[in-house]
Amino acid sequence: MNHDELAAYCLAKPGAQPDTPWENDLVAKVGGKIFAFLGGEGVGLKCGRDADEAGELRLRYPEAVTPSAYIGRFGWNRVLLDGTVPDDELEELVDGSYDAVVAKLPKRLRPA
Repeated sequence: MNHDELAAYCLAKPGAQPDTPWENDLVAKVGGKIFAFLGGEGVGLKCGRDADEAGELRLRYPEAVTPSAYIGRFGWNRVLLDGTVPDDELEELVDGSYDAVVAKLPKRLRPA
């Protein structure tokens, strides 16, 4: 899956909106909260409740998955889009990140 395909997948989620809060770095938001950082050659996703859960993915794909800068301790990983992580698993990771963010939104901000 390439960057454009992944961005399209993220933005097809219910209530998803694109934003560029930092120079040309695209993010996908739902209810005003980021669920995917889409800048560069990878994607930043919420991959667990904390760094330990997110670390399981890093152990499986040590060359392609690293903790996200500044927020890795909160369960965010950076996943390279180099083909190491299979497309179906990448989609599951996006789904999980989206679901985790939506679950924390106030009910009035959750997509229908």
